[in-house]
Amino acid sequence: MGVVLNLDGKRGAASVASLVGLTSDEMGRVNELILSKAGSDVDLIPELAKHLIDSGGKRLRPMVTLAAAQMFGYAGEGHVKLATSVEFMHTATLLHDDVVDESDLRRGRKTARMIWGNQASVLVGDFLLGQAFRMMVDVGSLEALDILSAAAAVIAEGEVMQLGVAKNLETTEDDYLAVIKAKTAALFSAAAEVGPVIAEASRNDRAALRSYGTNLGLAFQLVDDALDYGGKSSDLGKNVGDDFREGKVTLPVILSYRRGSAEERAFWKGAIEENQSDDAALEKAIGLMKRNGAIGDTIARARHFGEIARDALAPLPQTPQKDALLDVIDFCISRVM
Repeated sequence: MGVVLNLDGKRGAASVASLVGLTSDEMGRVNELILSKAGSDVDLIPELAKHLIDSGGKRLRPMVTLAAAQMFGYAGEGHVKLATSVEFMHTATLLHDDVVDESDLRRGRKTARMIWGNQASVLVGDFLLGQAFRMMVDVGSLEALDILSAAAAVIAEGEVMQLGVAKNLETTEDDYLAVIKAKTAALFSAAAEVGPVIAEASRNDRAALRSYGTNLGLAFQLVDDALDYGGKSSDLGKNVGDDFREGKVTLPVILSYRRGSAEERAFWKGAIEENQSDDAALEKAIGLMKRNGAIGDTIARARHFGEIARDALAPLPQTPQKDALLDVIDFCISRVM
C-alpha cells in the first residue's frame, strides 16, 4: 500500500515542499546510508534493492522522522539512521506485498518479483529488514528499537489479516480499517514517534506524534483507495483500477457492495470473487461507486482521520516543522480534489 508524492505543489495550494526543504540536507545523508546499507557481496541483493529504491517513491516516512526529531531540537545523527531504518522497513514491506498480492507493476515498472522471482523478492526484503534493525541497534535507543520492532510485528499481522479479508465481500468497514491500521498506519505512526523519542521529548509530545502518524497513515490509505477508482496513475504510482483487477476489497468496494441492490451485489461477487474484472467491469464498478456514494464517503473518512491528525499536533508549540507536518495532511487530501 505505497504512497507516491508529487512534490511540486501544482495540484491546489497543498504541497510538501516545506517538509522537503527542512529535511533536504539530512535526506542527503539518508540516501547515502541507503546505498551503503543496501550493499552486499551477493550481487542480486543490491541489484534488486536498487530497482525498488529507484522506482520513484519520495520517501515521505523518513522525512517525517527527520522533521519530528528536528521539532524537538535533536542535534545528533541518530535520527538519520532511524529514518533510513524506516525506509528499509517500508521497502521490505513493498517487496513482500508484491509477492502476496501477485502484483506485476509498481509505479509503472515491473515489480521485482516479475524480474527476479518471488523467492528473491522475499529474501531481499528480509535482508533489508535485518539491516534496518542493525541500524536501530547502532542508535542505542531501546525505546526507539521497541517502537520500530513493534511496528514490524504489527505490519506482519496486517499482512496476515489482509489474507483473511481477500476477496471477501462480507468484510466490514471496521475489519478493513483494522487491516490498514496495521499494514499502513503502523509504520507512519512509528516513523513519527521515534523522532521525539530520540530527541528525549515528553511522553505527551511522543503520544501526539504517534497519534498524528497513525491518523495520517489511515487518511493516506483511504485516499489511495478512492484514487484507484477515480484518480490518475501519476497520483497513485500505479495504474488506476489495479486494486479492482487484483480483486482487493477496499473501502469503496465495501461501501458500494453493502449499499447496492441484489443485482449490483451479484456484479461485485463476479468481479471480486470470480475475477470478472476487465475494463468494462471496471467502468461499471466506478459508476456504481459514484451512484452509491462510496468514493465520496471514502474521501470523507480520509478527511476525518486527517482532522484527527491535525488535532493531535494542535497542543505543540508553533515551529516550521509542525507547519510542514500539517501541510502533509493538506497535501494528502488535495490529491482527490
